[in-house]
Amino acid sequence: MKHSASLLALTLAVAVAALVATSSSIRGQDQPKPPPQKPGEGKKKGGNQQGLVKPTLVDTLKVNVYADNWFALFINGELVAVDSIKFTPHNVVSVDLLPEYPMTIAVLVKDNADPKTGLEYGSSIGDGGFALKFSDGTVSNARWKAKSFFRGPLNGDVQNPQVEHTPIPDGWWKPDFDDRQWANATEHTEERVNPKQPFYDADFKGVKFIWTSDLDLDNTVIFRTRIEKLGWVKRWNTKPDLDISGAPFK
Repeated sequence: MKHSASLLALTLAVAVAALVATSSSIRGQDQPKPPPQKPGEGKKKGGNQQGLVKPTLVDTLKVNVYADNWFALFINGELVAVDSIKFTPHNVVSVDLLPEYPMTIAVLVKDNADPKTGLEYGSSIGDGGFALKFSDGTVSNARWKAKSFFRGPLNGDVQNPQVEHTPIPDGWWKPDFDDRQWANATEHTEERVNPKQPFYDADFKGVKFIWTSDLDLDNTVIFRTRIEKLGWVKRWNTKPDLDISGAPFK
């Protein structure tokens, strides 16, 4: 008899537990789920004013740069990347950038050359080379403008080396700089530039190596180009409040 009573109590307890669990599950299903968050939502601090739209990483482009030997890259007048290794080993610099169009790209590139002789390693003539690719397919090519500001050794004379320096103009990196009198860049073959392994490890599909017409004697070159994107509209409506124009001095 006691056994039957215990069994009955156990059965009732299991039934009640199942009923409670089912009821809780149903109530959970009845509760409305919060809407999925859009990129940039969810943070309560940092200016979530009504109508504020911030850029996200989806809006950025990846840029890969290979330079023999060193470069400084400006986009729309702002410095966005500097080669971290000024000589060797040859490296690829990859950064994310937030594009705005029309986009002015300006790059200062330096081959390894003594400023007094134009020679490298004391007695040799080096050669340059530059390649750039954005993840949207923008690549360096002969449509870019190029101008040399340091040339030597003149006439390739390594016994009595002489050089020619041309002053670099103010504001060469700015979008409104007038480069209409500059010649177009010259495309050079991959075999001629002879890039090192990091170039092949990165995405440079479709890129052209560029320089001036003289890959050997022109040692400091500035490249410029302007990229238009028909129909492009900026998705975000925020802008930076910080001022970095005086960096690193203030």
